[in-house]
Amino acid sequence: MDVRIKGLLILVVLAVCLYYNFPTYQAYKSGGNPQEVSNKVNLGLDLQGGMYLDIEVIVEDAVTAVLQRTAQELEDLFIDNQVDYLSVEITSTTKLAIDFAAGEKIDLDADPYERFLVQFDQEKTDNQIILTLEAAEVERIKKNSIEQAVEVIRNRIDQFGVTEPTIQKRGENSILIQLPGLTDRERAIDLIGITAVLQFYLVEDYATENNYNSQTSIVKYEEEVDAVTKKVIKRTPYVLGKKPVLTGEFIRDAQVRFDQNDNQPYVSLSFDSIGADHFAKITQKNRGRRLAIVLDGKVQSAPVIREAITGGEASISGSFTLEEASNLALVLRSGALPAPIKIREERTVGASLGEDSVKQGLMSLVIGGVVVLIFMIVYYQVSGVFANVALLFNVVLVIGVLAGFDATLTLPGMAGMVLTLGMAVDANVLIFERIREELKRSEHPRAAIKEGFSKAFLTIVDANITTLFGALALLQFGRGPIKGFAVTLSIGILASMFTAIVVTRFLFEVVYLNRKQLKSISI
Repeated sequence: MDVRIKGLLILVVLAVCLYYNFPTYQAYKSGGNPQEVSNKVNLGLDLQGGMYLDIEVIVEDAVTAVLQRTAQELEDLFIDNQVDYLSVEITSTTKLAIDFAAGEKIDLDADPYERFLVQFDQEKTDNQIILTLEAAEVERIKKNSIEQAVEVIRNRIDQFGVTEPTIQKRGENSILIQLPGLTDRERAIDLIGITAVLQFYLVEDYATENNYNSQTSIVKYEEEVDAVTKKVIKRTPYVLGKKPVLTGEFIRDAQVRFDQNDNQPYVSLSFDSIGADHFAKITQKNRGRRLAIVLDGKVQSAPVIREAITGGEASISGSFTLEEASNLALVLRSGALPAPIKIREERTVGASLGEDSVKQGLMSLVIGGVVVLIFMIVYYQVSGVFANVALLFNVVLVIGVLAGFDATLTLPGMAGMVLTLGMAVDANVLIFERIREELKRSEHPRAAIKEGFSKAFLTIVDANITTLFGALALLQFGRGPIKGFAVTLSIGILASMFTAIVVTRFLFEVVYLNRKQLKSISI
């Protein structure tokens, strides 16, 4: 490669790296604050503090929810088709028992039942049918509930505004969450843990808590909570139709609004096209009745339907604070958890600990770097200066790439940077020692430089490529800190190859190889 092309390439790479290394330039260009610039290296949990959570998803409840929905669908179909049944009950974690009146015969393999029972095995007796959920279906439900929980939690945390969170499945039913820089612990736990099952029921005003038909109705309560103690001070019962007329799965958006009369916050909902159509039909058919809005099994409000609502809009009002309303809107936007969760382990890393880690990590980089710089100058003289320039270029390049991709720097990542410095120096040492060997064989410095770079090239590539394979394996199969180490190491390997082969060679060409007469070199 021509020396001018090398020089241009180095200048371009250096300019890009400096652009990402110095957010002040970006702030000047955009007119903002340097601290608010997005292209900077994000610090991990161990460097800036934050939260660590180990969450268990109660996957058995997801299976139970499937059984409950199936039981409800079957009861509705039995009522619609005038089937004389006694009960549909869940008898175990995977079984449903259907009891029929004496002499009632029914074929569950026929329409309209078969579409609900494809994944069930049937065991028939005279007046009873036992439905057992297939083992493969149980495993599928559990697996899907974990994957769905990961996505729901990720959506909630993304809206919460945590930079570079780590959310990943671990084991069969656990989720590992790391939230760097988090300051509001209580709100984060509340957001992650809310199940957020939103349902709409018609209120049966003619019935009371002590006098209702349990086959067609259920009782749910509206709770009034003391603002200071957070204890329930009043429970108001509502008799509701057994089946919800609409669920939160059709919600398109949820935002906080303020009532014009008392300035109290409430949550405004908007449905998608299917939900808007369902909501319009429900409100048109049931004018004058009350529609209860139920969140996680508790009645939030039960307004009277005055007229058909065709715009696909609804609202949830209650004794909300602004933060509670904001949390509810956020959770409804991001979706409901498929099963309850339990926090098995929680750790909070203080910002002071993270600051100490950063200081110690930087100190190790500075001390190690200074020692290396001094050694290279003392041992290799002017050539050592070339190696030091390439080494500094390597540091700028690694940090620039991390900043450019909004990568997260962890404590193991800083260890990877220290290792990278050693590898960058090692590549230059290989080149210099080769040049020294060639100088011993001949008295032609120009030829010695060319041969030194040529013969060291394959050794450098071989050593770095094999290390890169190891780093890529860690990147693929590692988790958490191991992955952070692998990312930094991978970038550092590529950067050290570039600086040793291109930058150091360029400096030799500019200082020595461009001379018409070259009698000796300082190495």
